[in-house]
Amino acid sequence: MEKGSAFHGTTVLGVRRNGQVVMAADGQVTFHETILKARARKVRRLYNNRILAGFAGSTSDAFALFQRFETKLEEYRGNLSRAAVELGKEWRTEKYLRNLEALLAVADEKVSLILSGTGDVIEPDDGIVAIGSGAPYALAASRALLRHTEMGAREIVEAAMGITSEICIFTNDQFGIEVL
Repeated sequence: MEKGSAFHGTTVLGVRRNGQVVMAADGQVTFHETILKARARKVRRLYNNRILAGFAGSTSDAFALFQRFETKLEEYRGNLSRAAVELGKEWRTEKYLRNLEALLAVADEKVSLILSGTGDVIEPDDGIVAIGSGAPYALAASRALLRHTEMGAREIVEAAMGITSEICIFTNDQFGIEVL
């Protein structure tokens, strides 16, 4: 990914419904117009498997952020909101972190958040987190399914990601899914 470019190459989606949280990401890794990998793992379990985290953007930058975020989670004993705010502060103020090109979607049993390099920590009103090039499609599909069906969180994520993979050329149908 070139500096200053939009975050292409992935879709991460998190949905909560009826006490369940599901996060998924496609597996496609692209470099310019070339697909390099079809089954990358972009969603992880953190902090004793109690927190889900997914990334969009540069892979090496995402790994650096995962490591920093895990440190914050340890420091704040798994308090997701506090760890996210503290990472956001560092991300905005530290020269090294400011240059990272990635977004994080994180969730625990209570809250879902989007973290950005500008220090934003956003908690969506509807509990849906979507990042990456396919985020608008995944978000729209998830909202429609939440409002107009009785599908469970996993079913919604699978259907919304399937729709997204049909529209977004940077999103494939090889999903990695984690459930809390």
